[in-house]
Amino acid sequence: MLLNKLGYKVDVVASGLEAVHALELIDYGLVLMDCQMPEMDGFEATAMIRNADSKVLNHDVPIIAMTSNAMTGDREKCIGVGMDDYLAKPVKKDELAEAIAKWGQGEGQVGKAGSHPADTVLELPGGEPL
Repeated sequence: MLLNKLGYKVDVVASGLEAVHALELIDYGLVLMDCQMPEMDGFEATAMIRNADSKVLNHDVPIIAMTSNAMTGDREKCIGVGMDDYLAKPVKKDELAEAIAKWGQGEGQVGKAGSHPADTVLELPGGEPL
C-alpha cells in the first residue's frame, strides 16, 4: 500500500456511509475521499462531514478527493461540496505525498505510523490500493 510505504497509518472503509461512521468515532488527521462509492458517494459523505449537526468529531478534517473523473469542472465540484483538494487517478506517489504534506500542516497534523488516531489517514478505496 503506497500510504504505508510513505510511512502513514491507514484505516480503510468501503463506502461513504462507513466513512461518516468512522469519523464519528475517530478524529482522523486526513480523509482521502473517493467520489464514486456505494451507499453514499463522496460528495454526499463530504456534505455530511461538513454539516455541523452531524456527529462527526472534526467537521474541518482535511478531505482530499480522489477520482478517475478528470473532466472540466470536476475539481470545482469537489471543492464546492467542501473537499479541500483534488487528485485525479491514477494517483502519482509524489502528488499524493505533496497533498498530504500540504493538508497535514498545523494542529491535527497527519503523522507517521505509530502516532495517535488523529494522525491516521482514512482512505476510501475506489480502484488501486494506496
